[in-house]
Amino acid sequence: SVKQFAAEKYAHLKKMQIKKEGAEKLCRELEALKLTFQRKAGDDGKLFGSVTTHDIEEAVKSKGFSGVEKKDIHVAEPIKTTGEFTASIKLHTDVTANVKLEVVKE
Repeated sequence: SVKQFAAEKYAHLKKMQIKKEGAEKLCRELEALKLTFQRKAGDDGKLFGSVTTHDIEEAVKSKGFSGVEKKDIHVAEPIKTTGEFTASIKLHTDVTANVKLEVVKE
């Protein structure tokens, strides 16, 4: 029973290590990425609407990265103006990628 538990624990830890390594690789790839969003905006740079976590999720997926979900994306404040921003994407309990975002006037 103890040997079986030890074997299961080892297998679980090995599986978690593989997931973490995959998340770290994905993190490096995402941090090299810069997402650009074109939105309608007024003369002062204020958007008619906003860039949401759903928009960010769709942009990341369109670049070929799967496994990123809307619930894992966090922006410090709502994106309602043109400019450069950063979004955090939690890929693993210990791995978070910071993705650069640029919002330009359409």
